Amino acid sequence: MDWHQILLENWHVKFVSIVLIYAAYIDGKELRVPNWITYPMVLSGLVYMTWTGGLAGLGWGLLGMVVGLATLLPLYSVGGMGAGDVKLMAGIGAWLGVKITFYAFCVTTVVGAIMAIGMVLYRKSFYKHLGQAILILDEWRSVKNPRELSRIAKERKPTMYLLPYGIPICIGSIAYFFYAGLL
Repeated sequence: MDWHQILLENWHVKFVSIVLIYAAYIDGKELRVPNWITYPMVLSGLVYMTWTGGLAGLGWGLLGMVVGLATLLPLYSVGGMGAGDVKLMAGIGAWLGVKITFYAFCVTTVVGAIMAIGMVLYRKSFYKHLGQAILILDEWRSVKNPRELSRIAKERKPTMYLLPYGIPICIGSIAYFFYAGLL
């Protein structure tokens, strides 16, 4: 197999990986994933899926996008992460479809949990964050209005250590791509 063939095989997964690396870099520096990365990623993914699969491909791309949105939207709606992270997952879905996006999300969740625990332990604030986690779970159980949950989370945000979630999305997704033999 020559290097041209290696580069072209699953080029779309390699492209998504490069975008994820760049988005993670920016998120690590600025604590946000900008729209100029996420919107073109989603749109170009839908164009790619349409180009390769016609209207059925567009349908699969849209469904993947919705799955990407649905995985992180509940956490976003209560202030648990930024909109850029949610749109980044939608971009993965638009490019790679439902199954890959869902499995990438699952690995991302594990990576994010490990990173969050590591951050808390490193800063020696385990009990503070355990208390906040219990408080948040209690709020989710008792406060039924998502807008109210979002307001409460916004007030609490300055007191919390923030995890730039673009980094776990990048690491978890690319790890899954390798595991699945896509890279």
